[in-house]
Amino acid sequence: MSTSQPPVPEGPPRPERTPSPAGETPAPAAGVPPTAAGVPPQPLPADARGPAGGPRPVPVEVPRSADGHPAPPEDPASAHGSRPPASLSPSRASDFMQCPLLYRFRVIDRLPEKPSEAATRGTLVHAVLERLFDAPAAERTPPRARALIPGQWDRLLEARPELAGLFAHDEDGERLARWMSEAEALVERWFSLEDPTRLEPAERELFVETELESGLRLRGVIDRVDVAPTGEVRIVDYKTGKAPRPEYSEGALFQMKFYALVVWRLKGVVPRRLQLVYLGSGEVLTYDPVPADLERVERKLLALWDAIVRATETGDWRPRPTKLCGWCDHQARCPEFGGTPPVYPLPVVPAG
Repeated sequence: MSTSQPPVPEGPPRPERTPSPAGETPAPAAGVPPTAAGVPPQPLPADARGPAGGPRPVPVEVPRSADGHPAPPEDPASAHGSRPPASLSPSRASDFMQCPLLYRFRVIDRLPEKPSEAATRGTLVHAVLERLFDAPAAERTPPRARALIPGQWDRLLEARPELAGLFAHDEDGERLARWMSEAEALVERWFSLEDPTRLEPAERELFVETELESGLRLRGVIDRVDVAPTGEVRIVDYKTGKAPRPEYSEGALFQMKFYALVVWRLKGVVPRRLQLVYLGSGEVLTYDPVPADLERVERKLLALWDAIVRATETGDWRPRPTKLCGWCDHQARCPEFGGTPPVYPLPVVPAG
């Protein structure tokens, strides 16, 4: 594990929106082996290769937070109007732990949030890294990756025209050029951390979903899944921010352990390695989970879900002020800043 820089916030997390056309849900975990006899003792090879596959469909860009966190497809139960939450993703779990009222604004009230340059840059960089693997291994080079950036930006604008507003007053194009250069620098740094010519991902932008015995549904989108010839699974996530200091690494790994739990419950496979690739600082954070780790994560998520259910029923969504409030789009509606939340749109269960 290599960490040396403090986390640098690049903006507030973005709301979750569907990356797929209405009614379409990607097949879960297609590239993950269906069975595994425990966790192999040997480390996952750097050149882990997945099974050969046919042509991939053209991907739809996945909205992301400032550090590149992907948003899974909308929960059908809450995609339209205000309805009780029916599933949990890493980003929404993090929202509730950060501030229950923020969770309510995003999941229950479904309030809009402004796009940010940082979040959009994360989406662009992820799209480039995903599409680079469409090329033959020998052609996965820095110049090829740089050449993908303008086209992927055009595709992103086509899918989300509102993003053009980020540079609406940039008459000379200077801000846009600087922003594109920052995205290019992040993409180039990736080549110092991983060698794409030695990788054949089993899956990219993989939607996974499973239901625990308790009935809680867990869902998310994994950036990349590598499968070694021996069957070992590595889950990889790209981050466009800087790596956290060691004392904060547990929080950074929460998302990855969440994904590992979903894969374990879905396919009976404990991933051999979890890998966070920090493009902002040029560092890689790795963790090798064991079943006991994932069982603890499951207990934490169940307790978190119980708290979410109670808040949903009572309408008691209390703000939790932190230094992250400065990034929040909802200060005007937050009591901590003199605001008033919207009228609660769900029925309230009286106490007792």
